[in-house]
Amino acid sequence: MSFRPRTTHAGLGEGYFDKVKAAAFPQTILRYRNQRAAASVGLDGLTDEEWIAHFGRFEPLPGSFPEPLALRYHGHQFQTYNPDLGDGRGFLFAQLDDLNDGRLMDLGTKGSGRTPWSRAGDGRLTLKGGVREVLATAMLEALGVNTSKSLSLIETGEELQRGDEPSPTRSSVLVRLSHGHTRIGSFQRLSYLKEEERLRRLVDHSVQAYYPELWVEGDNGRAAKFLGAVSEAVAETGANWIAAGFVHGVLNTDNINITGESFDYGPWRFLPAYDPNFTAAYFDEWGMYAFGKQPDVLAWNLTRFAEVLLPLGEHDELEAGLNRFWPAFQRSVWAAVLRRLGLESLGVEQDSTLVQEVFNFLHETQMPFEQFFFDWRGGDGSRAMRSPAADYYRVASFETLAGLITAHPAAADANLDHPYFAREVPRTMLIDEMEALWAPIAERDDWRALYEALGEIEEMREAYAGE
Repeated sequence: MSFRPRTTHAGLGEGYFDKVKAAAFPQTILRYRNQRAAASVGLDGLTDEEWIAHFGRFEPLPGSFPEPLALRYHGHQFQTYNPDLGDGRGFLFAQLDDLNDGRLMDLGTKGSGRTPWSRAGDGRLTLKGGVREVLATAMLEALGVNTSKSLSLIETGEELQRGDEPSPTRSSVLVRLSHGHTRIGSFQRLSYLKEEERLRRLVDHSVQAYYPELWVEGDNGRAAKFLGAVSEAVAETGANWIAAGFVHGVLNTDNINITGESFDYGPWRFLPAYDPNFTAAYFDEWGMYAFGKQPDVLAWNLTRFAEVLLPLGEHDELEAGLNRFWPAFQRSVWAAVLRRLGLESLGVEQDSTLVQEVFNFLHETQMPFEQFFFDWRGGDGSRAMRSPAADYYRVASFETLAGLITAHPAAADANLDHPYFAREVPRTMLIDEMEALWAPIAERDDWRALYEALGEIEEMREAYAGE
């Protein structure tokens, strides 16, 4: 093994986490290991037995934490403050370096057992929930979203009772690889408890660990600069969700981390067709976290972040940091749509006009969302006219958009010769497709369709990444 272990988060000391033990599971059946993600942190050389020992029984990684850390945080859930949160079915298992760029990386869990923050929960994760997260992260990464990576999924042999799945249902434990698990809610908790010195320490720690370019010894404006950087990172991820047609579903402040990385997938969905009111969670009865409201929700969450930082910075400077969100979001949407289409930028005016017309067209026609981006990759109209969706492009209203698309040159990494673009339809992951992948697993423990889909998603990632 060539991994470089870290214990950075433990350096915060008392008040930020609780040392815990993982559950002892009756079985540990390896169902998924992400070798590409493992290679990025030097864990790809583990045997399956070693993998299960670390990610099913949670034997410590040498040099990292001797005991897992259940992180403490609060949060606004559907914009109502909840001080009774924290890692209730997960923990920070280990930290290590990304071997490609040296970034600090976390190995965090989901379904690893009860902690002091479990409340009435059992600390477990359903197998279906684990499969859903594996699919969500794979699709989002393929579509260019800054997301956590599902590193490992192990079935654990327990029968769980759930109100939203046929029960008893199978159990699992997931390990995610992420740049960080410090959330807006981590800071909210310290503000709520009036622990200003710990709040200041968490800001300093976060800047040093995740935004080292901002660190200047004795800088009184550090909190505002930190807020600005976080605002831009969150804006970029939100913009990439919009370009991907993705609905996170539960945008509580405890699900927004300071690296801007998208993570923690529960009732996620992808759009069948453009619909600002499309929701992912059956319990989101008011559409608070609908597709089109996600940017506003992210801005609202960041405003709550700014409020808790007030004791550490000047009001005007913090406001300026917060106000970096909307310009960054706008720029990032233009960039994300162009990247998805494989087109070069022609400048703000032409880019913004193109993007607005794209969403107008998708809204008016209700054509399949992902098919449009697939058809017009590189601005190749001939491919689009051979598409199963070709009739959508024959309407007179499309002429203006077609002109805007073809005015932009194809990007150098459009990668149109990749075998993925020889398909007639793109790989998608709509709710019925996800359920179709789960059905043979539930009915006869047949995983072939899932593994085939993950192979197709990897091909999609390579195509869009220019590999």
